[in-house]
Order: sequence, then structure tokens, then C-alpha cells
Amino acid sequence: MLLTIRTTHKPATDLGFLLHKNPNRVQSFAESFGQAHVFYPEASEDGCTVALLLDVDPVGLVRRGRGPSGEGGTLDQYVNDRPYVASSFLSVAISDVFGTAMTGRSKERPDLAESELPFVAKLAVVPCKGGEPFLRRLFEPLGYEVAVAHHPLDERSSDSVDSRYFTVEISGAKRLSELLAHLYVLIPVLDDQKHYWVGDDEVAKLLRHGEGWLGAHPERDTIARRYLRHYRSLVDDAIERLTSVDEALPADAADEPDVKDEVQLERPLSLNDQRLATVLAVLKGSGASRVIDLGCGEGRLLKLLLAERQFTEIVGMDVSYRILETATDRLHMDRMPPMRRERIQLLHGSLMYRDARLTGYDAAAVVEVIEHLDAPRLAAFERVLFEFARPGLVVITTPNAEYNVKWESLPAGEFRHRDHRFEWTRAQFNDWAERVSASHGYSVRFAPVGPEDSVVGAPTQMGIFSRIGEK
Repeated sequence: MLLTIRTTHKPATDLGFLLHKNPNRVQSFAESFGQAHVFYPEASEDGCTVALLLDVDPVGLVRRGRGPSGEGGTLDQYVNDRPYVASSFLSVAISDVFGTAMTGRSKERPDLAESELPFVAKLAVVPCKGGEPFLRRLFEPLGYEVAVAHHPLDERSSDSVDSRYFTVEISGAKRLSELLAHLYVLIPVLDDQKHYWVGDDEVAKLLRHGEGWLGAHPERDTIARRYLRHYRSLVDDAIERLTSVDEALPADAADEPDVKDEVQLERPLSLNDQRLATVLAVLKGSGASRVIDLGCGEGRLLKLLLAERQFTEIVGMDVSYRILETATDRLHMDRMPPMRRERIQLLHGSLMYRDARLTGYDAAAVVEVIEHLDAPRLAAFERVLFEFARPGLVVITTPNAEYNVKWESLPAGEFRHRDHRFEWTRAQFNDWAERVSASHGYSVRFAPVGPEDSVVGAPTQMGIFSRIGEK
């Protein structure tokens, strides 16, 4: 699986600065599906080419079985095309290996990162469901010249059945971050498969990397459907958010928390990005250094915490072992520098049972978790957190049911997510939080998260619980 990107901008070797990869050496990166290698087959002042080569382990994919098997059970078979063709594996590698370049930042060449440069990107082999016409409909509206070579199943026979495999070359003047975002989103759209499970976070990825171009793309709906594996609820959410500004920050919104992360949060922020940034700001402002994220999911808050040196011990806990594996991959824990790796730990456990591992922390974050608990489990969770673990600070967020009327696509009386057991109004959340606080020796204050409506409030409500007697 091979992607090459070439520029003739002079000096062309500036490409190394933009990608944060030295042209003078080969670099290799461990991925959950194999190895990613970056090297430069050409590096001169007149022309520079970077190659991203993926060495996919098909046997390991089958044995691990950590994602959907794909159309026709491709990833259930030891012999498959995944090592050879561009797919969602390549998108993951682009994000992992060129993550800083995707943000459009370059410490050495900041002006160049904002400039449109001549690029030619070549995908050695890519499967395209829909053939050359669909392939052109994806890239040509973005201003690329597209060259396509079709690969028959049997070159020796004139009667060979057409295949879905192509070599694709796109060329145009773009910012490097734009080019990488287009490739990241559209490669799995061509294939119409993804090797990993798709959830709400994929909607956020699509919106982030599609900012500025996807909303007006003539194939927008098809891109959203294929990128999100045809999950109707996710697709509807993505399309609505692409065509609405309900969740965007107002133009006069002031400074967001300074998130020093490999992939910088972009504006307009999604509601989930706003939620995580707000929780992070509260934790930073508290002075906490030892923090636990209960119901950490795929580790998005953990990643933000890791970027802040204030937090010397970070723990994520979740009941799903599979989702902890995903968090491990997303955080790249297998290749973290030792000092960074020592700061973080993932725990497999339930929030329903007293657990000595949860005690002794300065602060706990519980982000969009309690609404997934029915009444008996919520009562058990209250005791586990406030009676036994007793962190100095607890930050809890949950949906504000009153705000649901702002989403026209959400039928009246339905919850935002099929797994929600309840969604509280602001009065209901306040009553619960004040009762819990009084019972366990805490005080509580409340804050809105997201754009606040004068009548129905903000889409997310947050309770900040401080243990009485603690500074």
C-alpha cells in the first residue's frame, strides 16, 4: 500500500519541514495493523517526493479480529487485498504519521504551511466502488486534475472482467494540510469500507477534516454515508451539522482553553470538542495533578490531559475492554516516550462496584456517562464515586433535555442516543446533584456547555462538585 506526494516548489526539500519528517532517513512507525514507513525516493531542490508505505499484516488482522470484517468478510480471510490497496488503514497512517502537518502548522516554515504549493499525490492502487466516474466526482470538484489508470483482473485476456482497482494521480495547487485532509476523508470513501468500528467520534473527525470543503461538495451526502459505514443515525447527524451552525461557536466567542496537542482543535468546534475543552479548563483551574477519567471511552479527554504537564498521573477507566484497546491505539501508548508513558494508565473496571484503585485522586471527570445508567446502577455509581473514591473535585456532564427541541431531526420525546436511559432537564440535574452533594459532603456549582439559548439553555449541562473542606 503506497502513497507518494511530490512537489516542485523551490526549494522542494521544504516538504520535509512541512511534514516534520527528515528526508535524509527512513522512519518506521508501529501500527495496530502492521508497520508504516516514511522515506524520500527523491529529495532535491527541484523536486521532492515523500512516500508513505504500509506493510499490513493480513494474518494478524484475521487473528486479532478487532474490527468489522468488511464486505464479503475480507478481513476474516488470511488472503485478502488489504496489504496492497489504499484503504482506511492508509487514512489512519496519514493521521498518525503526518498528524502535525494536517493541522497546518510548521515551526520552521509557518508561512509556507499557509501557502498553496504545487503537489502531485499518487495512490499506487486504490479500490473504487463506482469506478472512474465516481472517482472523478470526488476529486475534480476540489480543483484537482485527475489521472486514472484502470487495472483489469487479467491483463492477458481481452475478455477479462473489469476490476474495481485503479492507480490514481491527483495534482493541483493546495495547502499541504488541505491535501492531507482530502486524502484522509476520501480514501475510505472510495473503498466504501472501514477496518474499525464507527461511532460518534467518527462524525467529529469527518466534520473536522471536512471543514471548509465538505459542506459544499456535490457528493457530500455520499461521502458522509460511506465514511460513516452507512449508519443512518450518524449520517443524519453529520449532514445536519454540515448544513447548520447551531453547534458552532459564535463569531465573538472568546479564547478557548489552550490545548497543546498533536492535533489542534479547530474552529468552529463541535459540541463534543467544546465539552472536552470546558472540562479540561475546569480541571486545569482546580490545580489538580492526579486525575481519573471514569468512562474514558476511546481516550479523547485523556489525550488532552496528556498534553498538559500539570497532570502528573492520569488514569482512564472503562467497562469495555475492547474500547480500552482502541484508546491504547489512539493514544499510541506502544510508542510513547518513557516519561510520558509513566504518566498514564488504563484500567478495566465497572463503575458499579467499590474499587480501591479509584481512591486518592485530586479530581475525577465523568463526561456523558450518567445518562447511560438506569436507576439502580446510577445509585450504585453515586456511592462508588462520592462515598468511597471521594476525589477532591468531580466534574460531571450530561445532556440538557430542554435543548433537544433545537434539533429538528430529533423526534419529540426521543433521546439523543439509543443507549441513553434518561436525559434530564436542568431542574432535574440540579436536584440530583444537590442531593448527592448534601449526602456525601460536597458542594456543587453548575455551568452550561455549548451555545446557550435564552429559553432552553445550553445543549450540555455540567456540575462541578468540590469536597467540603478541600481548597
